[in-house]
Amino acid sequence: MQCTQDLDFYLSIILIIVGLLFLLRQVTEPAGYGKHVPKKDTSNFILISAKYGWFIQESPSFFVPVLAILYNQRWDSLGCKMLLGMFCGHYFHRTFIYSAITRGRPTPLCIVFLAVIFCSYNGFLQGHCMVFVATYPNNWHMDIRFLSGSIIFITGMAINIHSDHILRNLRRPSEVAYKIPQGGMFNYVSGANFFGEILEWFGYAIATWSLPGFAFALFTLCSIGPRAYHHHKFYLQEFKHYPKERKALIPFIF
Repeated sequence: MQCTQDLDFYLSIILIIVGLLFLLRQVTEPAGYGKHVPKKDTSNFILISAKYGWFIQESPSFFVPVLAILYNQRWDSLGCKMLLGMFCGHYFHRTFIYSAITRGRPTPLCIVFLAVIFCSYNGFLQGHCMVFVATYPNNWHMDIRFLSGSIIFITGMAINIHSDHILRNLRRPSEVAYKIPQGGMFNYVSGANFFGEILEWFGYAIATWSLPGFAFALFTLCSIGPRAYHHHKFYLQEFKHYPKERKALIPFIF
């Protein structure tokens, strides 16, 4: 048991360090995907359809924990089952639903490859923690940490899915010009979908009350928080009448 706990500890610390390094890199330079890949540079990449790209890169975060569950057939912790169910629920949606309906631009294959590595790593970390390490009392579902974290998680997931819906229907299939997203959390922040996902995983971290959960939440903030900032900067430059009261990521603050 001590070895498995140590493994989760060190994997979590590595995830935190990588997240902070990723944050430093993105402070000045946005991640090379979507609107931040200049059209003249697309010839330098092997591109993959957004539908296939999202399915391939997100699936390890669903299948790796499922394999851990199948491996440990004596797994009977109700708290761990509920918490890992939240994690797998998000990635079931990303893998099988979001990937099928997305209208995103083709993604560089190198980005998909890096995402596969991360999702495999994090899927193993979260699955290993919930299946082999974490223990919770039988009444964990009544604990304030689980209840508050679950509410935050569900709220964040709802914001994330609704924001993706707005972005997906922003343009007709034949349209290529960028438009200003309106409605929902987009009335308050430019990165509403990012805000929802960050909120989601900090809710998960509270509900699990675990270092792996916190490490993933922090990594999410460090990796997609800067994307919201660069999206906001892009909108301000692209549209002269972009709503000035709208913030980048955190409503009314930043």
